[in-house]
Amino acid sequence: MTYLERKIDTYLVQWKQEKEHKPLIVKGPRQVGKTESVRRFAEANYEHVIYINFVEEPKYKMITADGYNTDAIIKNISLLDTSKIFEPQKTIIFFDELQDFPEIATALKFFKLDGRFDVICSGSMLGINYKKIESNSVGYKTDYEMYSLDFEEFLWAKGHQKSVRDSFLEHMRTLKPFSEVEMQVFMQLFTEYCILGGMPAVVREYIEKGTFAGSLETQRQLLADYEEDIRKYADGMDQTRILNVFKHIPVQLAKDNKKFQITKVARGARFKDYRGCIEWLCDAGIINACYCLSFPELPLKGNYDETKYKLYMADTGLLVAMLDDEAQEDLRAYKNLGVYKGALYENIAAEALKKAGCGLYYYKKDDSTLEEDFFMRTADNLVPVEVKATNNMARSLNTLINSDKYPDIRFGIKVVGGNIGCNNNVYTFPYFCTFLLKEYLRSFGR
Repeated sequence: MTYLERKIDTYLVQWKQEKEHKPLIVKGPRQVGKTESVRRFAEANYEHVIYINFVEEPKYKMITADGYNTDAIIKNISLLDTSKIFEPQKTIIFFDELQDFPEIATALKFFKLDGRFDVICSGSMLGINYKKIESNSVGYKTDYEMYSLDFEEFLWAKGHQKSVRDSFLEHMRTLKPFSEVEMQVFMQLFTEYCILGGMPAVVREYIEKGTFAGSLETQRQLLADYEEDIRKYADGMDQTRILNVFKHIPVQLAKDNKKFQITKVARGARFKDYRGCIEWLCDAGIINACYCLSFPELPLKGNYDETKYKLYMADTGLLVAMLDDEAQEDLRAYKNLGVYKGALYENIAAEALKKAGCGLYYYKKDDSTLEEDFFMRTADNLVPVEVKATNNMARSLNTLINSDKYPDIRFGIKVVGGNIGCNNNVYTFPYFCTFLLKEYLRSFGR
């Protein structure tokens, strides 16, 4: 089976090289490649790999029966499987499916203080359990958030060199347009990525077969698995509410007003009843929530209305799979998408920003048409970001930049299906550059 190179590969090597590294917890939604990446790293860097999967082998939940100190746990693992070898400084212990046994997090402190063995934990659907894990291991662990493939990782999977990142950034910083060939190649790849998303099973199948055939079935199975997990890990009454929210995301994104309306989910539904459901889906990494700013000014954190938000799928390929059966073909042919076209490009921009480590915020003024898709920031500036399905005029963007009411905003970014450009303090970039916007702004000398 072809291994898809991931950004976590570099991170894991750096983690091991740190002299005083702590036990690591790799979080993220199911099927994004956590287990595969960690096991590959472990087998390449340690003489002995102790792999324990709490879902496949629930008997290992007994290993803390005699306490959480390292010797007690190792003794009990050895009793359950005498073939496992524990050699100090040459052994890694990999606890997988942490969500099924979050109690093991209590042992991380003891493993860190003991220092003989490296430990990595991995889990999906951690949700509410993570608060428990956090309190049991605070100060004695490092967290790493893993997602499905971003566009850069997709380019690697398609055979492009890592230098493509530097090439994109150079174009962005110098405002040098891409050549006709570059635009054609990268827009085509970006369209493929929109349809497929970044779930490794989907991408791998596409690359091995060279065709979209079968990708929809794989995506639909992943969606079915998510629904099964909601039933398994969510508490009682919340299951139905969480599933209702989950299933309504494509429907509500298709509307001109993409603000998520709880009242449309079920009769008599109220925000206070559903707030925990949205948090659960976000914690599970299934969706991304984008909150409405109270006013477009710095700082971003704390300056938003938690009752107004847009909800996006964390993987755009799965959003496409939730649409009608013809949507994938239509997207490939750029036809019949109507309102979905704007929703898809907005969703993939939200996904790219989230994967780059950005918070998601938008703005909609109640008494006017002023509305902006996303906001980012530099050290001194608030930066509005508009995602356009067509490369037409962005009135709200111009208003925010030119009005004296918004002193934190001096320039903006427009993401389109066209080439690089700059006009009236609006910097225009192709969709396929969205994953680099945070890095671009970091070096923005204004």
